[in-house]
Amino acid sequence: MIFRQVDALPMARQDRFDRSTLEGAFQALGQMAAKAGRLVEIAVYGGSALVLTLPNRVATRDVDAVIRNDAGWLRSAVAALAQERGWPPDWLNDGVKGFLSHPDGDPEARTLLKSYPGEETAGLRVFVASPRYLFAMKCLAMQIGGVDETRDRADIEALATAIGVTTAEQAIGIVAQFYPASQISPKTQLGIEEIFGRRSDDLPRAGS
Repeated sequence: MIFRQVDALPMARQDRFDRSTLEGAFQALGQMAAKAGRLVEIAVYGGSALVLTLPNRVATRDVDAVIRNDAGWLRSAVAALAQERGWPPDWLNDGVKGFLSHPDGDPEARTLLKSYPGEETAGLRVFVASPRYLFAMKCLAMQIGGVDETRDRADIEALATAIGVTTAEQAIGIVAQFYPASQISPKTQLGIEEIFGRRSDDLPRAGS
């Protein structure tokens, strides 16, 4: 196995959302939705999905999510909760939309995490991206942040361990399952090479 032990990352000052805080926020939104007679669904990605599914990711600065229905009502509820708890108004935002892939709607791309406040009285259903999809998204995002970003690299290694990826070929193969070759930049390929210790010449090139 090529990966070193990935320790839990410390909570940075701006990273206010640990698992307990996320669960509490979803619980509050679920209660508000149930009281209003609504059933809203969101899909969670990025750092917040990692906090909810992997033990090494301690916290995240915001919640990357796509609202699947009743968006107007939920945005109002999110703003009300932000004011009540002193959070930034965009603590839940859809900035991740630019990284969603065509297979995003496939059942294998995400799974139901939990219904809030409960299955019998659900007001909010929270879906999370699958580890394979998160892995592909994280690898693609390296073209923005660069592989030297400590958190990005730790996230990729933790996800690789979770899904059994040990080589650059496996890594690029998973990215290619979710994104076309035209979106897999040379910088992304070189980042994968650096993490997995393989020559870039061994990787399929974008557009090939």
